[in-house]
Amino acid sequence: MIFSKKNLLNASRHFAVIAATGFGLGLSPFASGTTGALLGIPLILCLAKVWTGSIIWQIFWCVILATAAIPLCNVAENHFKEKDDRRIVADEYLTFPIGMIGLPICITSLVLAFITNRIFDILKPPPANWAQKLPGGFGIVADDTISASYSLALNHILFPIITLALS
Repeated sequence: MIFSKKNLLNASRHFAVIAATGFGLGLSPFASGTTGALLGIPLILCLAKVWTGSIIWQIFWCVILATAAIPLCNVAENHFKEKDDRRIVADEYLTFPIGMIGLPICITSLVLAFITNRIFDILKPPPANWAQKLPGGFGIVADDTISASYSLALNHILFPIITLALS
């Protein structure tokens, strides 16, 4: 039977690994996390209609996306048999919208959020560096969620300054 439980389970694991690797972007030999994080930009653009609503809806979507990243990253970590394997980038692109909460979707905010998100994800200031040590997909996503929250705070300081300077 083509649709056996085993075949469906294998197909879902295969899809999870594909999604966790950013549909191949995480396989980049150079800066795979940054390359994979680029998917956060079209993701936020896809959310544009709901993003222009209340901040509560923005937070809701960020929680949904970060939560969805946990099992994807967990499956991929088991597949690659390495803690937070560099090819796993779902944590980068699915937590990127956190840094955009309360900001309008425009080129300035997208570039700012991308840069600050990558800086904080690379530096991993506490408690992000501790959260990364948590097991499985939860640990993989927790540090990025915290780093994206630092990005969010800085973006709300820098965005008005940059917008004013550009006008």
